[in-house]
Amino acid sequence: MTSCKPLLAALAIATSLLAACATAPSDGAPCPPVVPYSREFLARAADELGRLPPGSAIEQMLADYQVMRDQARACRAE
Repeated sequence: MTSCKPLLAALAIATSLLAACATAPSDGAPCPPVVPYSREFLARAADELGRLPPGSAIEQMLADYQVMRDQARACRAE
């Protein structure tokens, strides 16, 4: 006669692992990292941005990048 204990133990482990996965975000995507920048670096970037012609493509790309950084911070706060 075989014991049911190994089967029950495996079932309990599998159930606990699946329950742990259920607490993760439903889309499964991890929050992207937000790279910190020093004040000096940000001042340099602002100076360089100020030298670009008005309406430059890089200005728009940086604005889009800021939105993504804000979204990543919000993701981490959840």
